[in-house]
Amino acid sequence: MKWAALLLLTTLKIISGQEAEKEYPPYDGWYNNRAHPEWGVVDMPLTRRLPSHYQDGVYMPSGWNRPNPRTISEQLMKGDTGKNSYLNKTALMVFFGQQVVEEILDAQRPGCPPEYFNIPIPKNDSLYDPEGTGTVEIPLVRSRYQQGISGFSPNFPRQQLNEITSFIDGGLTYGVNKAWADALRLHNHCEGRTAQSNMFSSKKNATDCRGELASSEDKGRLPIENTIGLPLANPPPPRDHELKSAKRFFRLGNPRGNENPFLLTFGVMWFRHHNWLARKIRDEHPGYSDEKVYNEARAQNIAIHQKIIFYEWLPVFLGNCTDSIAICNEVPAYEGYRSSVHPGITHIFQSAAMRFGHTLVPPGVFRRSRYDDSTGECTFYNTSLHTAGSRHEFQEVHVNRKGLRTCNTYWNPTEALTEKLGSSEDGFSELLMGMASQICEREDNIITPDLRGSVFGPLEFSRRDLMAINIQRGRDHGLPDYNTARDYLALGRRQDFRSVNPELFSDDDRDGPNLLRKFIEVHNGNIENVDIWTGGLLETTTDGPGELFRAVILDQFVRIRDGDRFWFENRANGLLSDEEFEFVMNTTLKDVILNTNPDLTDVDIQNMPFLWDESNDANAKCPQPFPLKASTMEDCTEPKYFDYFGGSELSYALSWTVLGLYVILMLMLLYCLARRSMLQRKESQKIAAHAGSGANPETAIFYELLGEEERQIQISLGPGKAIITKSARGSKLRTISLRGTVKIMQSDTRTRFLLALRLDETETYDLVLTFADSNERHRFQQKFKGFSEREGVQLQDKGLVKEKVLLNTVKTKKKRDEELENFFGQYAKRVYKFGTSQPISDDEHKYANIVLSKQELADYLKLRPDSLFVDQMFQTADRDGSGFINYREFMSVMWIFTKGDAKEKASLMFNMYDVDQSGKLTMDEFRMMLESTMDMVDTNMNTSTIDGLVQELLRTHGLQHKTQLTLDDFQTIMSQYTDELDDYQIIEEGPASNNGTGRAAISRNRETRIHRARRTARENIAKSVATNDRSEQSTSRGAFARRNTVAIRLQELEKKEPSQFESRMIAFQKYIRNYRMHIYWLTLYTLVAWAIFAERVYYYSVEREHGGLRRICGYGVSFTRGAASGMMFTYSCLLVTMSRNTITFLRETFLNRYIPFDAAVSMHRYIAWQAMIFTVIHIFGHSINFYSIATQPSSDLSCLFPDYWRTSDELPKFHYWAWQTITGFTGILATLVVITMYVFASDHARLWVFRWFWWTHSYGYILLYIFMVLHGSGYLVQRPFFYYFFLGPAVLYTLDKLYSISRNKSEISVMRAELLPSHVTYLEFKKPSTFDYKAGQWVRIACLSQSHNEYHPFTLTSSPHEQTLKLHIRAVGPWTKNLRNIYDPNRLRDSPYPKLFLDGPFGEGHQDWYKYDVSILVGGGIGVTPFASILKDLVHKTRINQEIRCKKVFFMWLTRDQKEFEWLTDIIREAENADDKGIMEPHIFITQIPSRFDFRTLMLYICERKFQRLSGRSLFTGLSAVTHFGRPKFRDFFRALSKEYETTVDEFGVFSCGPPPMTQNVEEACAEMNKFEGAIFSHHFENF
Repeated sequence: MKWAALLLLTTLKIISGQEAEKEYPPYDGWYNNRAHPEWGVVDMPLTRRLPSHYQDGVYMPSGWNRPNPRTISEQLMKGDTGKNSYLNKTALMVFFGQQVVEEILDAQRPGCPPEYFNIPIPKNDSLYDPEGTGTVEIPLVRSRYQQGISGFSPNFPRQQLNEITSFIDGGLTYGVNKAWADALRLHNHCEGRTAQSNMFSSKKNATDCRGELASSEDKGRLPIENTIGLPLANPPPPRDHELKSAKRFFRLGNPRGNENPFLLTFGVMWFRHHNWLARKIRDEHPGYSDEKVYNEARAQNIAIHQKIIFYEWLPVFLGNCTDSIAICNEVPAYEGYRSSVHPGITHIFQSAAMRFGHTLVPPGVFRRSRYDDSTGECTFYNTSLHTAGSRHEFQEVHVNRKGLRTCNTYWNPTEALTEKLGSSEDGFSELLMGMASQICEREDNIITPDLRGSVFGPLEFSRRDLMAINIQRGRDHGLPDYNTARDYLALGRRQDFRSVNPELFSDDDRDGPNLLRKFIEVHNGNIENVDIWTGGLLETTTDGPGELFRAVILDQFVRIRDGDRFWFENRANGLLSDEEFEFVMNTTLKDVILNTNPDLTDVDIQNMPFLWDESNDANAKCPQPFPLKASTMEDCTEPKYFDYFGGSELSYALSWTVLGLYVILMLMLLYCLARRSMLQRKESQKIAAHAGSGANPETAIFYELLGEEERQIQISLGPGKAIITKSARGSKLRTISLRGTVKIMQSDTRTRFLLALRLDETETYDLVLTFADSNERHRFQQKFKGFSEREGVQLQDKGLVKEKVLLNTVKTKKKRDEELENFFGQYAKRVYKFGTSQPISDDEHKYANIVLSKQELADYLKLRPDSLFVDQMFQTADRDGSGFINYREFMSVMWIFTKGDAKEKASLMFNMYDVDQSGKLTMDEFRMMLESTMDMVDTNMNTSTIDGLVQELLRTHGLQHKTQLTLDDFQTIMSQYTDELDDYQIIEEGPASNNGTGRAAISRNRETRIHRARRTARENIAKSVATNDRSEQSTSRGAFARRNTVAIRLQELEKKEPSQFESRMIAFQKYIRNYRMHIYWLTLYTLVAWAIFAERVYYYSVEREHGGLRRICGYGVSFTRGAASGMMFTYSCLLVTMSRNTITFLRETFLNRYIPFDAAVSMHRYIAWQAMIFTVIHIFGHSINFYSIATQPSSDLSCLFPDYWRTSDELPKFHYWAWQTITGFTGILATLVVITMYVFASDHARLWVFRWFWWTHSYGYILLYIFMVLHGSGYLVQRPFFYYFFLGPAVLYTLDKLYSISRNKSEISVMRAELLPSHVTYLEFKKPSTFDYKAGQWVRIACLSQSHNEYHPFTLTSSPHEQTLKLHIRAVGPWTKNLRNIYDPNRLRDSPYPKLFLDGPFGEGHQDWYKYDVSILVGGGIGVTPFASILKDLVHKTRINQEIRCKKVFFMWLTRDQKEFEWLTDIIREAENADDKGIMEPHIFITQIPSRFDFRTLMLYICERKFQRLSGRSLFTGLSAVTHFGRPKFRDFFRALSKEYETTVDEFGVFSCGPPPMTQNVEEACAEMNKFEGAIFSHHFENF
């Protein structure tokens, strides 16, 4: 208890001894008034003592009907300067007044976004428009206002802001926020200071600098430089007309404190006075902390400042009340703080009354020395090179002039203060003494030209008229007219112009009447159109401001005083002790000057520095030598203008050129890479062909120039005087006999080297070879010359010629083909028009000398030149035994095939194979005829098969006992097929002739089929299936079962032919029905995308119509922002279309009925095109926007792009915005990425450089989205909202990708691999336990021996019920070719098969085959792979009796020959054997058969039918499937099906996969069928 009592007692003593915490004035003014904490604070609206007079009552400027401000300035405020103030007010009083204004008012910051309220310059203005253009305007941006609250209704019109406090609270010295104030302080860091190094060093401890403000070099004379980059105002000095770094300025509390050297002088004075007070306080209170000393010094400095302003400066500024001012009040005594008084600055004070001081501003300011007691004089300094800036070459103009010219010192304040004059360290005291000695301009309506025409302006308009700006600013703030203001302030309205100032307009005044006349004329005689500034200025009397301005100024300062809780006279605030209060009351401005200038004495400055009164002031010893006049001082620099785009021309042009060149570069890169890939492929083909060319050393691989195109050939020299050319596959193309002299020609270009062998005229065309380089050509040439010497071939070397000459000289294959086209075309013309009886016409004579070789005849018939049929036909036609067929010989033979009847055709065939011309065919000759028929399909029949076929034909017609056949016997055999022979004719296909005869196809000849001929004139045989009894058709599976497969001829559908309009309407209706979901989603997506685009366009065009960026860039910003939103949406949506696993899953749900998931790839491409359109709009829009931005003032850009910080001396050019901002730079990078992706996404790129496509798409998207995020993060135009569009698709795609990675990174073992014919690689590998798929789906695999990350898609050929997965992959590109080499057994030997990564399965349209009653599967080439899986799945489902909707499947396999994909034959055979219910109906089309030679085709059908009778299998495939020869006519086939299932099927499912021409033909056939009433043919296709 004893210790507790002692502790309590000690605590009470400590508490009782503590001083109460003192409340210091806030920096920002908040809570100065506790009842209204926002009164007088930073960034609060100016107050209105007068009602606003906006034109619309809300925000549009007032004074729309008042005179031009520049005209008012020129007519009423222009005059001679150099007239002294009536009251001898000093220049120090004037510029002290400027620092008073900067202490309580700052409303000069322009609004953001900028709203220009320019001042038109009258035509022929002597200063601004000497050329009389009439288009010049003084730029003026409307003041910043309280956005979001004011300016929306007459109840709350626009309210401009005061950016500093309205209190006299030291803002000029300390700033208006704590952070700014801290940046000015020294924080007691002055190590190394000595008593002599700083003018305010403490006497006891030089390193004690508590409470001080930081000074330059720690000398205490000038504030520290702005090295930290405080945001000080930094307009371009009009004298120099260039931007300068703000680091040259001193750190002051007010951002505008460095405007001119005279204002800066007072900033330095109060800075020094603070440090003087801090030294005084810390010496008196050594226990005070740094913070305490600082706050105490700040409080006393503010108090002294308040006292001097109110009791020394304000009375002088207002002048005395005299008889000339009818209504005049003196400054009232202080009666204490009143919380009900609003201290806010009024609009009329800011825009008019306080600007009264402008009439007192002199054109220049003297600088003088201290008073010299010995001489009794002072020295007034002339200007020097130090204050001439960079104009040294004009020193005779700018040097040795009395006084500093006001207009040439704007924003160059430090020059005068840092110049050492006499013995002083700086020019501070010289400026103070000069201003104290100089009498200011007279109190009148005359304004110095330094303000009225030469005040500073922006870089694009370096000199402005401040008087015109005063008027325009009042209108901007909605001030009423002069009389309204007087009326509201109870001063009474003026009835006429003279009553404004009778003394000024007195007839006794020399200029009075003239001034009155101008006053009336300018305002058109309407006193109600006078602005407050104009009327208030003209009220000025010899004693100071007139009634209006005096009342407004006095009211404002009294409210500032009475409404300030921290006013120094308010003893209740506890700021000052009695001693401190007494000290403040006794401190005068002269005391402050002497305290801050230790070198000055009492006689160096008068007792009342605001007045010059030699008679009453003993210290007024240095009067001005003469009044400064504008006419006797150096001239103000002329107004200068600036093109902000200057310096951007090169970067602008280069930037867009770079983008354009990058497109070209990417295209060139694609071309080079594709060409390299093609050359590599050619080289590999050469190697492969050479490896298979045998042991002949004379065989080599080359490229033959056909015309514009090339083909790969093998060339064998010999045997004998011959050159044999073969295709890359080894089939013989041509045998060239080297008769006569062979002429050798060569030509070189950058891309190829040619060598031509001009052959004897008996050869149909010359041999032109291309080489990659001259060395390769030289090697062949030497080899050929050696061969020629051995064989005795004569050569003539024509040397090197130009390529054009070479190509014009030689006959290429293309030229020969054109010659033959005309040959055959002329023959077709004769067939149709003249017949054989007419003589050869003049047109035919030029073709009479053209001859055909056996090779060309074989090419025409689309048969091999060594075919027995070609050989027999050629021998029959070549009557003269020349080895060639001329025009007459060709016509005589082909006429029979073309126009002959059945007997004539049979007779010709008979004679062709009657080798010994005995008139009879031996069994060997008949067998040879059948064997030649087999040659058409490259089928080799064994002897027993041919013999069986012969015996069947003979037995059928009762000729089995004959050993020879006569012509009658042969016609008996063919008599069963008379219809076929009569029904089909060969119509030659040639170029269109003048009479309209062109390429034709098979037509009908019989009169009973004329109508059908018109409809199917260019259609081949189509096969369809018909049941024997149509009455048995029903919805059961049995109705669809195949009862008997027969080949029938297409029957004419007995329907009324619809009109063209009806056909189009039906087609349109079926198209809509067929693709209704596609159309719906495509339309919906397009509308959404363009609605997003339109929303932003509307927002920036209408809602942001008056926004700064919109005003600068026009509608360009609207379209770029709309396109940007469209890009965000479309590029994000691309991720959805790439989420394969999600799409595959959803297509198995009920959503598949409403969303066409199979169109994901097409949708991806469509969205990509949409994205490209938006990208192009965005890019081209920015080409305009960036140009517009690059032409704008820096101040506007700082407003429009506040988040893009840059120093105030940096003028952002185009290259800054494009290359030095995150938005611009990432936008360019994103554009380059998009260009790269789109170029390598082209079909050409995916064909030849697929890996580059894979790389650019795999990594391009990542870079694109990163750059898009960064692009918006710069806040250049708006806050980023890309994530609104991106997050959902990104999360979905990421999860989808993670799912793929989780399964495709497990290694899959290959169980079996085979190299099949036609470059097909067969892979069989393990099926993962979780792998579930459907027939027709596809997977992506990566071969680990090639790359772990490069995946390629392939359709599964296995069925879902099988235990393994199977792929058949055709080697067409580098990756698939490498895959074939990797799994080559000769290379693997005993090594295990390389493993795979597997990703999938993924869905596509083919897997929906079972959803239709009748499905038609069309596969071409390797495109049959999905149907292999479907056929096996179909058989499996029927075998296990699984119920499915599909009742019939027609499978159409298009193959060049039956050996091309023998592996599929096995699958079809397996399916046929298991299809005991007749669901599958396969049709095989061998496309190498020429449709034009239909007689041979008929022979094939005869053999095929007879063989099927013998074995039940196809003669060519060994299958039960029907074999067709030629290409199918899908329209005929679909018509037959439509007729067959007319009553039972509403929609056929057509599924095709193969090369684009084939799927396009199927699509056209479906579209054609959908033009008629009946079932819909719904087509689903995939291309490879």
